Amino acid sequence: MKFQVNKDVLSEAVSFAVRLLPQRTTLPILGGILIEADANALRLSVFDYEVSAQAEIVAKVESSGRVLVSGRLLSEIASKLPNAPVEFETDGSKVTVSCGSTKFSLLTMPVEEYPTLPEIPAISGTITGEAFAHAVQQVAVAASKDDVTPVLTGVQIEAGEKSLSFVATDRYRVALREAAWSANKDAIGAVALVPARTLQEVAKTFGNQGEISIAIAKSDDREMIAFKANNRSVTSLLLKGNFPPVKSLFPSDIENYAVVTTQELIDSTKRVSLVLERESPLRYSFEEGSVSLEATGNETAQASENINSELSGKEIVVSLKPQFLIDGLGGVHSEFVKIAFTNNDNPNKPGPVLISSHGSKEKTESDSYRYLLQPNLLVR
Repeated sequence: MKFQVNKDVLSEAVSFAVRLLPQRTTLPILGGILIEADANALRLSVFDYEVSAQAEIVAKVESSGRVLVSGRLLSEIASKLPNAPVEFETDGSKVTVSCGSTKFSLLTMPVEEYPTLPEIPAISGTITGEAFAHAVQQVAVAASKDDVTPVLTGVQIEAGEKSLSFVATDRYRVALREAAWSANKDAIGAVALVPARTLQEVAKTFGNQGEISIAIAKSDDREMIAFKANNRSVTSLLLKGNFPPVKSLFPSDIENYAVVTTQELIDSTKRVSLVLERESPLRYSFEEGSVSLEATGNETAQASENINSELSGKEIVVSLKPQFLIDGLGGVHSEFVKIAFTNNDNPNKPGPVLISSHGSKEKTESDSYRYLLQPNLLVR
């Protein structure tokens, strides 16, 4: 095998594929990247039996072939090569990578032992890369980081006729977003529980790729989802288990709410929480004309701050984890945020707060975003 390829094109394609590789694997061969040269195309693929990624790029191929090398090592090398054409050539059990006066010799892995990549199923529908990336960014942050309950580490995607719904929860909060898409008839009602980490990587890469084709396949032997845009594709096995019916937790209308400048509340929360110990909550007192932030319980330091707000309904005090609130506010794409209080009857046990955008002149898809956050019990 021998080919020549643009350095930047190679680096970007290898980086895309390798990001989907697992951080650790018991089988070294699954950390490899499969390079296939044929005619004037070069395919770069990774697969660990759960997730696959493939990129196809243009190359000047002198002789075709297949070779398997360490994915992360090739990614590191490609990112640091000088600005010159890159030439690959196999030599027995090694492959030589030359770029200008720089030369690397990499040991190959047995390509015949590498698993066969899954085929892309029939397309279920399409969505713009921008809408997909925004929805994933807003929702995936609420997925659990704890593998003890695998079903909560995913984002549930549900296909409607005109929209996809994205929902995630870690039991303490729920994030929900609807995004417009064009569905094939057979796909309406399809549900896929996708690992949040995989979804986030796909969103980072495909967000600027124009249109994304999504395929959801559920058969007796394989349940998977596939994403394809231009000459790149990703497949992932779906998580198994019953996702909790958290959509029903979102109230339709709430009378008690406060309106605050989104960025001001984020900045104030970051400042006041500096004195908190890890996992400790902040106390938010919503009053007429202002919201007061107070960090207490630490013997070495305390902090407080007031910012302007508009209150509709009763005054209320809630205790919230700062990072969870910041995560929710980060998904609000409007200047002002509406923080609604689902239960204002018992001051010692307030209900979840509902975060959503407020006051945008032009309604956008992002305005469908809602984030439900459970307060900590207040300690008097």
